[in-house]
Amino acid sequence: MTVDPVAAATDPAELLRAHADHPSAFLALNSRTRHYSGRGAEGLIAYRRAGRFVAQFGGPFAAPGQRAALLDEFLGSLRASGGRARLTAVQLRAQDVRLYEDRGFTVNRIGSSYSIDLTRFTLSGKPLAKVRQNVSRARREGCTVTEVSGSEHSLRSGLDALDAAWLRAKGRHVKELRFLIGERGGPGAPLRRTFVARRDGRTLGYITYSPAWGSRPGWLYDLTRREPDAPCGTVELINLTAVQRFQEEGAQWLHLGLTPFASLDTEPEPASASPVLTRAVRLLGTHGGAVYPARSQEAFKRKWAPHSVDPEYAAFQGGVRPLAVWRLLRLTGAV
Repeated sequence: MTVDPVAAATDPAELLRAHADHPSAFLALNSRTRHYSGRGAEGLIAYRRAGRFVAQFGGPFAAPGQRAALLDEFLGSLRASGGRARLTAVQLRAQDVRLYEDRGFTVNRIGSSYSIDLTRFTLSGKPLAKVRQNVSRARREGCTVTEVSGSEHSLRSGLDALDAAWLRAKGRHVKELRFLIGERGGPGAPLRRTFVARRDGRTLGYITYSPAWGSRPGWLYDLTRREPDAPCGTVELINLTAVQRFQEEGAQWLHLGLTPFASLDTEPEPASASPVLTRAVRLLGTHGGAVYPARSQEAFKRKWAPHSVDPEYAAFQGGVRPLAVWRLLRLTGAV
């Protein structure tokens, strides 16, 4: 994680805590993500760069009255750096759309994020019937869940092995969206929480949760890993254990994160949207399981009866160009 080109006067995590109103903002702390801190506008922009291609994560994380100024500073710094750099921003929220359209970007819907209001969540009732069934099965088969403390990170090698097994089980064509998911280590590790499922001393799966700040504070459901032969309901049991812990602590929201190419009909496309990209995104949502399992991810999140489904967007400077889309997919690890 580097700060560029202006040194941050405040710790990046503290800037995010103060200004980010995005449920996935914590992902801006990932190890290889760079940070721009403004000169006149306090805040943070998270991005990665590959030559002339620049990918920004989320919108400008700043106070509402300074978001436009921070974005303009960042765009100015890219122009000053030479090389005709072009910016693509991903995981923008609805409040970001006009900000980028006003600066000539093409903005398209790329998927949806799902959130549970923990003050209203209950396991009873028809919507959570499948969750109850799967949790009961996992418990009958001897699964138990505990939160891993810092002193238990001797489990790291076992969790690494679980990561590898999980990805192999998904198939050789399926890859992680590295720019859009968290990590177990890195600068954000001290703030992250991990819940692990075990049976007879063997690790069967885990989920990590990251802090969520802003108008819907709470936790972000991030990495999920499960042994291919773990009992049905292992992941549900882990998440339910975490949900109940968070409720006991008074947390307000659990955010289930972005699913690309999913729930695309809840809001109309922005006025600037590219029709070609709109068709491509919908095609991937329907038939792109070999690239990303959007349907199964959406089904899992819907199973928890989320209280809010919110659109997320991508913005392309200078219009949607095939090379920009390809580089974005390469940078995220989707291809």
